[in-house]
Amino acid sequence: MSNVVKELERRGFIEQVTDPGIYDLVEKERITLYCGFDPSGESLHVGNLIPMMALAHFQRAGHRPIFLVGGATGMIGDPSGKDAERQMLTADTLASNTERIRTQMERFVSFEGEHSGLVVNNMDWLGKFSYIEFLRDVGKHFSVNAMIARESIKRRLEEREAGISYTEFSYMLLQAYDFYHLCREYNCVLQIGGSDQWGNITAGIDLTRRLLSKTVHGITFKLILTHDGKKIGKSEAHLGTVWLDGEKTGPYDYYQYWVRMADVDAARLLRLYTFLPEEEILSLDAEREKRPEARIPQKRLAWEATAILHGKGIAEKCRKCAEFLYGGNLEEATKEDFDDIFGFAPSVSFPMSALREGINLVGFVLQAQGASSKSDARRKITQGGVYINNKREADIERIVRTEDLLYGPYLVLRTGKDYHLVRFE
Repeated sequence: MSNVVKELERRGFIEQVTDPGIYDLVEKERITLYCGFDPSGESLHVGNLIPMMALAHFQRAGHRPIFLVGGATGMIGDPSGKDAERQMLTADTLASNTERIRTQMERFVSFEGEHSGLVVNNMDWLGKFSYIEFLRDVGKHFSVNAMIARESIKRRLEEREAGISYTEFSYMLLQAYDFYHLCREYNCVLQIGGSDQWGNITAGIDLTRRLLSKTVHGITFKLILTHDGKKIGKSEAHLGTVWLDGEKTGPYDYYQYWVRMADVDAARLLRLYTFLPEEEILSLDAEREKRPEARIPQKRLAWEATAILHGKGIAEKCRKCAEFLYGGNLEEATKEDFDDIFGFAPSVSFPMSALREGINLVGFVLQAQGASSKSDARRKITQGGVYINNKREADIERIVRTEDLLYGPYLVLRTGKDYHLVRFE
């Protein structure tokens, strides 16, 4: 068996391991491992991809992954890495979020066949506890002194205004019990998570050792930042958070998010967010050095990442759409080309009747979502950042008319680096 832990380390995933014995274990045995996901929102985001990709790597290496959805712990919220207490959610909201997140998980891990993955909800076991039972059976194994020493807890306690509620303070016990339960029921011997989960993971290891006299392991992953210190998926200027739900972040926007990564980040992100082998990544990086303007590794990163999340067919449509808008000759396009990409590129519809008297360019740019205000639209036009059908338009008095249409109903508006496909109906 291949050593998946060494592979993840080589690819840049791993921050810490609780016991180096995990390296030998994954070579000798097919193990079961898990990672927990918080259903406090209706979608996961790109920042959640590292543990999801790691679970996929483990499954490809012959191990069994478990996705734990925190239906119970999500009602409380993990204080790790947070400066304020989370808003409480209703059981119905959590159930709905859990179902949507499950569909996103299925794009990364197979739940059929050999080494099939498993989705579990900790509400199924934590929800059965009475308060007295939990204190008696679980709480007695934890030292309050050790819990207070956790960095995330210590920081909240030192901030008098925010503080921390008893509910959040108890979160570590619940997550620790999850690890014990999964070890007992499924022989799960490894928990993985972000670097902020170290305290929760080690608490689960200790509880499992106490209750089952069994050695289990933990691995935490690095927080992935771009070269300029931005969190992956959390601070994209024109997109906001980059979601895994295609209704919240469309496939084309998702594709373009990866295409726009800096040259210096491309090879590193290919190792993290695709399954490409090292030889191919090195070859793509060599192409980058020869022709940086072609953005070859970024385009491959975008295609692979989109294919994993949305499927190869949609990834290919996104690729075709991007090449058509950014590098294609619009005069050589056909109506079928426009029909094929409409809806994948940022698109907007206008009534054909609006063109009878013409539309002022400033208002057109604003209505087509190419500017945030009329003054922003004027600025972009006068600075030479607005194009209609790839022809620069610098006159704020310009009128958009039927003569500007391509193949009947279409027009391509570009503002800066962003394209907007406009259809008149």
